[in-house]
Amino acid sequence: MDSNRLLKNFSKKILKQLFIAILLVLACAGYYADFLLTFYVSNQQTNTGIIINSGIFVLFIIGLFNLLLNLLRYSSEENALSHFVENIEALKKDPSESVDEQAIISKRYATLKSISTTGGEINHGALSAMLTADESTYLGLARFINNILILTGVFGTIVSLSIALLGASDLIDSAASDLGGMGLVIHGMSTALSTTITAIVSYVFFGYFYLRLHDAQTHLLSGVEQLTSIYLMPKFKKDPDSVANKMEGLIKAIIRSSDKMIDTQEIYHSSAVTLNQVVNAQKQQIEQLTGDISEIKQILKDGFRLG
Repeated sequence: MDSNRLLKNFSKKILKQLFIAILLVLACAGYYADFLLTFYVSNQQTNTGIIINSGIFVLFIIGLFNLLLNLLRYSSEENALSHFVENIEALKKDPSESVDEQAIISKRYATLKSISTTGGEINHGALSAMLTADESTYLGLARFINNILILTGVFGTIVSLSIALLGASDLIDSAASDLGGMGLVIHGMSTALSTTITAIVSYVFFGYFYLRLHDAQTHLLSGVEQLTSIYLMPKFKKDPDSVANKMEGLIKAIIRSSDKMIDTQEIYHSSAVTLNQVVNAQKQQIEQLTGDISEIKQILKDGFRLG
């Protein structure tokens, strides 16, 4: 069995990429800390920008944490799959030995074993579809965040432009005598820019690793299905050709048994004929003996004048 691909831990590579990317982002944030504080926090006439950007950041962190948990889970699943393959190559009687019972491959092996024990028909396509559907539920939160993350930037832009319009309205009402509205206009435009940048950067970063998470899921599921097709299915599935061969052997055995039964019946028939001949011979001897005894009795009667 070609097991090189199954022995690779694809999720661990993505985890390394994720940690490196996080370190780079933190390093850049530390290097440009003064600029970021000025751009996002200082000289803000309202807290709108801080609130929206904080919301985007919190949403991004929650999604990133969910990605991390799923990557760690897939890394553990790939380790279990690799251990299962090693047990197969070591020709162990139970390939699930020392493999986590909650691992996907252990559950697949137990399912096939249970179906085979009860004499049911194994449908590999149905098992694969159920596994894919079940695994897709684990990515629900990450999928939701990936879909709405860019929309938070749009929301921030709309809110900020609304603030800018309010400032413009105040500026018009003041008839240029008061420039307070101008500051609100500039603040609104600045907030729109900051929320848009935050959403775009977060979306690009999160979107890349969300796609990589999908790659890890695909790698794991394809490995499970490959192992199922190559090793587990031939072990548990009842092949029609194999059943036909077994039936042919069974029929031949029945024919041989029938021939032996015919030979045995012929022996019994021959024995019965011989026994019948012996019985007839014994009957004749007994009849002859009875006649001889009667003759002797008659002679004795005549000799002793008993008559």
